[in-house]
Amino acid sequence: MNIELSPVEARVIGCLIEKEVTTPDYYPLTLNSLTTACNQKSNREPVMSLTDVEVQQAVDSLIARRLVSDESGFNSRANKFQHRFCNTEFGDLKLSKQEKGIVCCMLLRGAQTPGEIRTRTNRLADFADVKEVETVLDNMAAREEGALVVKLPREAGKRESRYMHLFSGEIDVESLAVTAAPAAGNDRISQLEQEVQDLKAEVAELKALFEQFTA
Repeated sequence: MNIELSPVEARVIGCLIEKEVTTPDYYPLTLNSLTTACNQKSNREPVMSLTDVEVQQAVDSLIARRLVSDESGFNSRANKFQHRFCNTEFGDLKLSKQEKGIVCCMLLRGAQTPGEIRTRTNRLADFADVKEVETVLDNMAAREEGALVVKLPREAGKRESRYMHLFSGEIDVESLAVTAAPAAGNDRISQLEQEVQDLKAEVAELKALFEQFTA
């Protein structure tokens, strides 16, 4: 994949995609609005505290790579920015509404399970159920043009695996799997130890009741 974003650049692109859909009347965004969006405490992971200067630097870098454009008018009092990340006339990356919603959510919050993605994309795209989210994710991971997401090893104690976007570089899934395996084993041992303790307590209680009955 040709696109590789820094954490701040990923946040900027994610915010521009999000606001394009959720607040179209205020899009493109001014630098001030974009900084506010980047520093939101809701629907952001991690929460950031970026300055206007840091956001402007990221925007300048993205403009140089034609991933963002300055849409300010000739006599405009403030610069306004919009993304050219996907679905543009001259860009190679074409995404469906569902794929775009998933990418936006991941750029803003990182790795997530299909269930989390379905809940958090409710204003960006429609999914009938979690199974449909998984289908779209699997298709995005198997694209002939290059994968957009990758399925991560399931964490100990978790029912679902998380998926992560690949717009900030490749992810070493094998090393994550090796790390997750001992953790899963330790989690199972802890669970068995707790079950033994519960059984011991139950046996002791039954023994005490039996002794009371025979007395």
